[in-house]
Amino acid sequence: MNTAGHSTAKAPRGLELTPFRGLRYDPDRVGSLAAVTSPPYDVVVRPDGLHHLQSADPYNIVRLILPEAGTPGARNAQAAETLRRWRAEGVLTADPEPGLYVYEQCDGDGTVQRGIIGALRVSDPDERLVLPHEDVMPHIVADRADLMRATSAHLEPLLLTYRGDDGPATATASLIERTAGQPPLLATTTEDGFRHRLWSVTDPADLAAVQRELAGHQALIADGHHRWATYRRLRAEHPSPGPWDHGLVLLVDTARYPLRVRAIHRLLHGLPVADAVSALDGPFRVRRLDAPLAEAMDVLAGAASAGNAFLLAGDGAFHLVDRPDPGLLARTVPADRPVAWRTLDATVLHTTLLDHVWRIPDSPAHIAYIHDAAATVEKAERDGGTAVLMHPVHEDVVRDLARQGVTMPRKSTSFGPKPASGLVLRALDL
Repeated sequence: MNTAGHSTAKAPRGLELTPFRGLRYDPDRVGSLAAVTSPPYDVVVRPDGLHHLQSADPYNIVRLILPEAGTPGARNAQAAETLRRWRAEGVLTADPEPGLYVYEQCDGDGTVQRGIIGALRVSDPDERLVLPHEDVMPHIVADRADLMRATSAHLEPLLLTYRGDDGPATATASLIERTAGQPPLLATTTEDGFRHRLWSVTDPADLAAVQRELAGHQALIADGHHRWATYRRLRAEHPSPGPWDHGLVLLVDTARYPLRVRAIHRLLHGLPVADAVSALDGPFRVRRLDAPLAEAMDVLAGAASAGNAFLLAGDGAFHLVDRPDPGLLARTVPADRPVAWRTLDATVLHTTLLDHVWRIPDSPAHIAYIHDAAATVEKAERDGGTAVLMHPVHEDVVRDLARQGVTMPRKSTSFGPKPASGLVLRALDL
């Protein structure tokens, strides 16, 4: 029975996190757990990163989350058949009983992040329980929905944060710390240096304590806006109650485990750096930096602390763009939003630079979104485009805007560390 989909209890006013039977790799059937994991689908750099992961192990999760075939329909059918075959062969097996999963990530510097993976009731926006902070692109939501329909599975958890109490340890925090002292279900270290550990929590008293506590909170979508929008679309398509009423999430209490916020960079196809710089010289101050990437990013950070600033690259150098003309901003940035939104670098990039100065539409044919700065620069230099490197937004700004119901331009932030894909899946027929 699908515990997450057939609960008859009245939904609480807050977050409702429900146990589920996780679908996990059998370590005896794969080369290593690290070799079958992947970053989230939208972080994988394509095509190079995708092909690297495909070659790491024939059972790597990218064959499900980013299947390759000639048409979208063929891709989704291939993913569904691959998932069916892996389950039939015992490569992926279901845990014997429903549980919530404590998940720990540690980087090489000793930074630890812990949270709980479960099936969260999909709520409506007017409930103000799960707060988005970025806009979504309809075609991406449609693509993810097609994949989820075909596979009837949630293949990777999205990342949500909430603010627990700052005082004594809460029931959830105590459970997480106690569980982390026990032998894990799995432990692996991925090639980025992160160590991952996972535990299943099945004790009814522990589950009830977590559910009671989370019912008093709201969550911020840190990573996975398109997948949350997909959950909402698919819930509307299917009868309720049912398994589509819930979506796979990782919940992290940022009062105890603050996330890192990084920028997401842009690659502008077909716009040479010389043309990009020429169009901005005048409305902005433009300075050439003959420096390595790390030093150029430090200069960008200093400039961004004083106002809007961007770093353009792709011609072997870096070009710092800052000090926009106030009159230009007044003409191009909508005035019907809070000041915090109007002064975002992402807002100025999209409304002023992309829409007004460069006149580049926000579509995959014209813009790629890449999380890694070095990869963005490398692809710009190789393809003859322009890399636009961004400085990250502070988490407080993101949360304050979300609470006001104001969304930022899409791909404005990258919260992390993100959960690795492939450690636990949710099949909707379990």
